[in-house]
Amino acid sequence: MSRRDAYRSSLGSNLLLRTDSYKASHWMQYPPGTQTVFSYIESRGGVFSHSVFFGLQAYLREYLSTPVTLDDVDEATALLAAHGEPFNREGWLRLVEKHGGCMPVRIRAVPEGSVVPVHNVLATIENTDPEFFWLTSYLETELLRAVWYPTTVATLSAAAKATLLRYLDATCDDPQGQIPFKLHDFGARGVSSLESAALGGMAHLVNFMGTDTLSALVAARRYYDCDMAGFSIPAAEHSTITGWGRDREADAYRNMVTQFGKPGALFAVVSDSYDIFNACDRIWGTELKELIVQSGATLVVRPDSGDPVETVLKVADILAARFGTTTNGKGYRVLNNVRIIQGDGVNLDSLRLCLSNLYHNGYSAENIAFGMGGGLLQQVNRDTMQWAMKCSAMQVKGAWRDVYKSPVGDLGKASKKGRLALTNDANGGVQTLRIDELVDGQPDMLETVFEDGEIVRQTTFDEVRRRAASGVGQVVPSRAPL
Repeated sequence: MSRRDAYRSSLGSNLLLRTDSYKASHWMQYPPGTQTVFSYIESRGGVFSHSVFFGLQAYLREYLSTPVTLDDVDEATALLAAHGEPFNREGWLRLVEKHGGCMPVRIRAVPEGSVVPVHNVLATIENTDPEFFWLTSYLETELLRAVWYPTTVATLSAAAKATLLRYLDATCDDPQGQIPFKLHDFGARGVSSLESAALGGMAHLVNFMGTDTLSALVAARRYYDCDMAGFSIPAAEHSTITGWGRDREADAYRNMVTQFGKPGALFAVVSDSYDIFNACDRIWGTELKELIVQSGATLVVRPDSGDPVETVLKVADILAARFGTTTNGKGYRVLNNVRIIQGDGVNLDSLRLCLSNLYHNGYSAENIAFGMGGGLLQQVNRDTMQWAMKCSAMQVKGAWRDVYKSPVGDLGKASKKGRLALTNDANGGVQTLRIDELVDGQPDMLETVFEDGEIVRQTTFDEVRRRAASGVGQVVPSRAPL
């Protein structure tokens, strides 16, 4: 195998290299006699009041279940020597010899899809073999990454769902029937990698069923046994409209109706290539109106520029004037034959403002869906919810000791102490306690999901969705989004 081939194969497959450089030297830094290192993951606050925990099972299936090999150790030995870091070669060789390369660690976590207030433990990890006390921290880099990104996207998506449900409940006869397709994932091209698209797109599908991110469907099938997690409809892009020429804009639209306008079908057409208001008024609303009505399909008009709040309302007014409306059981107008999808400039603020503007002008929220791209999958980072994984306890020479940080310059970064559990509190909520504070019979919501190289508890995507849906009303921004 050439050096290039070796590097290419190891980029995602060699666990020893999926960490930070300084981790390689940490095995030399622990107190003499260290036997067990116990660490936990939490959101320390940030944008949201609650988190929708998601993504751990994908990591366990894709990465942590694969044993380390002698080739992995050899590759890491050479790379880290050249890199200038000490490397615990003997320790890793011993792990391969004693455990067949499987990870002697125990990971416990809340069931995926659980909605948990921030500042609470969501997952813990500890080594199960005292020889490998240094392994807990070595896995921090990828374990935290595996959790923070999909959980943050799932939480952001849930916050959007909570907002949409509030307006649907107020203005729509069938909120639960409408909500699954009210936020569509447009984010695949706006993220940094295929894996980000898959994980983030899958996290969005915890809350909704509309997506154009195909890799998210593959991920949900592979990691959560979901045969088909999301759906889409035929839709135009600018090139399929502008390719006809400006003077044939109406012909481009007519072709869309001819190709996709079947009874009961939906299809979307981006309509702002030149003048969105002219397109709605003179082309869709006049020249092609009867063709649309007779097709029996629903046309979804997509504005893609301008101020979302102003543009959506103006488009709704034009379409209402041309196609007419009916009034639903809650007294709000519903467009005939057409709907709107706003896919540009969508974030939690603009989504809420668009819905509010429609509401105050008498339109039902069922008239509109939204598409989010970078705002959904890319405009988040570890600080969005202030994610951290910290050691909270060590067993040294047979005795457990608390481990924590409490920086004088930022008490918000103070960490928890002891071996931790998550349990119910007296008010019906949840609280983080030390394991030794649990009273007899008090349940720990953390479940062992991985132990000694094996996944011991798994969940399905349907179960994740049910848990998330039951708590979605709690997911609200605690401050203005970043």
